[in-house]
Amino acid sequence: MPHEPSTTPLFAAIEADFLVWRAAHPAATLTELEIELDRRLREGRAQLLSVAAETTPVPAGVCPDCGHALVAHGQRVRQVVTQGDESLTLERPSLRCPACGAGLFPPG
Repeated sequence: MPHEPSTTPLFAAIEADFLVWRAAHPAATLTELEIELDRRLREGRAQLLSVAAETTPVPAGVCPDCGHALVAHGQRVRQVVTQGDESLTLERPSLRCPACGAGLFPPG
């Protein structure tokens, strides 16, 4: 049965990279194949999570400490580790309370 490429760009890139690795490792065991595929899927998952997190709208809100309205306070960068154990750098707007100085990142 011929191999048909994926329809999504992210998955297609993961698939292409995996197939290149597979061609370079023709004697790989099923376990080795699974480890390599899982590594690529975790990386792709982290990329998709990053895009989703950075495009989430900034909600209006109130300070959880004092109840005043929060205001935008520039962009901040935050390093997180996904459940798939991939490091992820997020850049999101931060919010600050003008009354008490409390800040939230990422907002929401």
